[in-house]
Amino acid sequence: MKSTILLYKIISTTSFLILVSVQFFLVYNTYKLKDEHFFISEKNLINENYSKSVRNDKVYPGAQRIIDRYFSQNMSILEDLYRKSPDRFTVFKDKMCDSIFKELRYSSNMDSLFLSIIRNNKLHSDLQYRLVIAAISVTFSNNHYIPLYQAGTYYGSMDSAIQTPAGIIIAGKLTRATKQNQVTFLNVSSPQDHTYQLSFGLYVDSPNRYRAILQLMKPTFALSLLSILAVVMIYFYTFKNWLKQKKIADMKSDFVNSISHEFHTPLATIIIANKNLQNEKVLEKKDNIRPLTNIIERQAQRLKTLFSSVLDITLMNESTLQKKQYFLNDLLDEVLLDYRLKLSDSNIEINFLRDVQNYKVILDRFWFTTMLLNIFENAIKYNNNIIKKIIVTTISKQGIIEIHISDNGIGMSSQTLQHIFEKFYRSNTNNSKEVGGIGLGLFYARQCIDAHKWQMQVNSKEGLGSEFIILIPVEK
Repeated sequence: MKSTILLYKIISTTSFLILVSVQFFLVYNTYKLKDEHFFISEKNLINENYSKSVRNDKVYPGAQRIIDRYFSQNMSILEDLYRKSPDRFTVFKDKMCDSIFKELRYSSNMDSLFLSIIRNNKLHSDLQYRLVIAAISVTFSNNHYIPLYQAGTYYGSMDSAIQTPAGIIIAGKLTRATKQNQVTFLNVSSPQDHTYQLSFGLYVDSPNRYRAILQLMKPTFALSLLSILAVVMIYFYTFKNWLKQKKIADMKSDFVNSISHEFHTPLATIIIANKNLQNEKVLEKKDNIRPLTNIIERQAQRLKTLFSSVLDITLMNESTLQKKQYFLNDLLDEVLLDYRLKLSDSNIEINFLRDVQNYKVILDRFWFTTMLLNIFENAIKYNNNIIKKIIVTTISKQGIIEIHISDNGIGMSSQTLQHIFEKFYRSNTNNSKEVGGIGLGLFYARQCIDAHKWQMQVNSKEGLGSEFIILIPVEK
């Protein structure tokens, strides 16, 4: 059984981990999709307005004039250095690019342009931007472009604070430029000789981008979490019920084996006794008949008792009880007297300590007696002492009559105490296996307590005996 449960746990855990992985994959892809399409309508509006503003210009309105001036003044110098002195060309082009970037940054009107785009289109006021130049190249002939500046390359002669992987920062306060927040990227060139090629981009985003995306994904997160919780709950509920059903199946199997053995013995005895009664030699003497009939009577009574034990009394409730009023101490005296007469062992001591007041109680005598006898039987069966003791005590406390039944038996573990009132339950200890029974006695005791609307407490420790306390409200 342990190996089956372990295999079940391994399969369930593996399935659960696969489910969580699939859920994570789906949620992550949903996040990436929302990240790519975040503010997509706003991006389209900004792109449209910005592209109109630089349609006949570059970078921002007026920037082309600045860039053209630098190239018109230095084109011949660049060509001459490129052809004659590559090292001096590198130094010169870096200084020229640095001067272009500084003047573009100083003369930028991008803040006012971006603000007007936001206001005219009624966009979120917390949007931020970054305007960058990604590359500058020059051609002297045949459209062969020579790079002067390229994003991703570090230039020692330029300010490191404005160099980013996306390019040189011309304007804007946006901290990160990524593919997700790129609004516009333009590459402007001319087919003529002695011209330049310029690549620049505009990036726009909200400083609360990730928080906003997570807000949008709340329903997705909630559904994913609920589905996982539902699977976990179903798993535990199924696993719990499976264990319960398996336990019940095992107990029923034990019960069938036990009751088959219990029924077999008296039936075999009755059959043998009956065969002897059919023997002519036995019938010749009347003295031989009486012992055989006594045997049949005892074994028939034993069968009757067994049948009574296995009857299902789950329908027993207050309305089915036949209640009458009894003096509690007097009733206990009678029950204990009958039980003492039944005992054949002289090593059993039963003591009754009465409360001073003989309270009247209303109860069903048959089930009350059955309950007490079942508790007595357990006290004797699960007892390894030479002198087996049972002490019955009645006391009254604040309107409650208490019947204490204590013994000096083997006691019970805390695990056993949790299940002693379950139908067909029997402890797995060696002592319990050696003792006969089918696990119905204390189940019936609990049924009797519930039907009378009383309460029962059990105190027990292994090796120290057990104590059953029956709490009966005083009738007014």
